[in-house]
Amino acid sequence: MSGSVSPTAAWVDATGIHAPTFTDVQDYLISRFQAIYGADIVVSNDSQDGQMIGVFALAISDTNAACIAAYNSYSPTTAQGVGLSTMVKINGMARALPSNSTCDLLLTGQTGTTIINGAAYDQASNLWNLPPTVVIPPSGQITVTATCALAGAVTSAAGTITRIATVTLGWQLVTNPLAAVPGAPVEDDAALRVRQAQSTALPALSVLSGIVGAVLALPGVIACVGYENDTNATDANGLPPHSISLVVEGGDSTQICQTILLKKTPGCYTQGTTRHTVNDVYGLPHDIGYYQPTSIAISVAITLHALPGYSTIVGNGIKQAVADYINNLGSGADVIYSKLWLPANLCDDTSGLPTDATATYDITAMTVGSPPTYPMGTANIPTSIFQQATCDPANVTITVT
Repeated sequence: MSGSVSPTAAWVDATGIHAPTFTDVQDYLISRFQAIYGADIVVSNDSQDGQMIGVFALAISDTNAACIAAYNSYSPTTAQGVGLSTMVKINGMARALPSNSTCDLLLTGQTGTTIINGAAYDQASNLWNLPPTVVIPPSGQITVTATCALAGAVTSAAGTITRIATVTLGWQLVTNPLAAVPGAPVEDDAALRVRQAQSTALPALSVLSGIVGAVLALPGVIACVGYENDTNATDANGLPPHSISLVVEGGDSTQICQTILLKKTPGCYTQGTTRHTVNDVYGLPHDIGYYQPTSIAISVAITLHALPGYSTIVGNGIKQAVADYINNLGSGADVIYSKLWLPANLCDDTSGLPTDATATYDITAMTVGSPPTYPMGTANIPTSIFQQATCDPANVTITVT
């Protein structure tokens, strides 16, 4: 405690903030009491004076802990919660709020039927809201974009939204030909710290790093990866010469294109299927594009031998751990078969599960695939830089032997 002004107070030096321990504070108070009342005073933990000293020491230690928390809240590396949300504003950033999943629904019914505030259920009883007013055309079918009523990364595989929630005369069938596009959950502290660190690349010497940093700082952007082809020929990723390509997840598409325009170099083409015409500072229009990652639905089949202590709680934990691992891979990352054994054995996440849950089962076989493109097997699932592997826990099946 040589760096402290007081033997009971927190202090700051060149290495950061420090504070005496509860025991140090308690020992100091005992020594002061003995100096006042004599060395023979009884200050054991079961005595009245000892209890009072303990109360004083706890109050001082709690105050020191509050000082340390306040000090740490001034750095993005150590700030938490609201403190971290406040700190990242220095970089022009904000914590990403949850967004809702979307899915294209094919509605079938009688010509001219008007569906007002319609909705449909998926197999998990999640509610998907249609646009406020939908009119079935002469063809008897119409495709509309539905929004999940529950915010966050709600997934729904193709063909699973099939129940009409708001019964309407003339509306006969509903289905989703394609899987839903998952929304974004509330951004946690760890993800926000990573995005803040990446956003500091904004003033970087590399123009591409600066563009990626600027896009990552936009509200709602979850991930952004930049690619550059500075050659005279199309590269291995299919990108044209002298162009840049950004793969961006989340965010407002117009705002993303506007940011790319402001940060890119003159004459550089921006490749991408999501395109907008945005104006520069002089009002001149420019066609700017980027890619949104295309989802590849992954299925996993696990066969295991149940040991003492195994339960459906453990089984559901295995499904969630495998799905979380795949969903966190990001765009352009292949699904490596051998690496799936780690989350399946609960090597990385056992929160909310019984103690030593991994010892309650023995995995005997596992297959992975994305039917019909990639049949179930033990081969890796490749993805391009424009694709992202996703997995619903419902698509992780477990066979217990």
